[in-house]
Amino acid sequence: MAMSKEHKAALAQGRKESKAIKQYLEGMASRRPGRPVNASSLKSKLARLESQLAANADPLRRVGLLQQRLNARNQLDSLEHSTDASELERGFVENAKAYSQRKGISYAAWREAGVPAAVLKRAGLSRSR
Repeated sequence: MAMSKEHKAALAQGRKESKAIKQYLEGMASRRPGRPVNASSLKSKLARLESQLAANADPLRRVGLLQQRLNARNQLDSLEHSTDASELERGFVENAKAYSQRKGISYAAWREAGVPAAVLKRAGLSRSR
């Protein structure tokens, strides 16, 4: 039995919505609380580590600084090659209302999952459902 064009379109829409929601939630999970880490702060940290490495002769302290430098370089590389958080949020906002209605997901469930109230408001989701 062949699927109708409408059925195929609905399946494609569902996949698009699911992908946007999942990417946003994964992006939120990867963020740490506190000040956001950006390229500028990582470059400053790398410069500070380089100067500490040049001035430090203690071998144990040096190996710790080397590891910190490797971590900062990896984080900077990851940051420069990752999807922009605002892009993920935009995808969530565009798809969350239809996805929530189709799946029966409430405002409270999104809040408990960590989605900020302002993001839900922009998505057109409110406390009363």
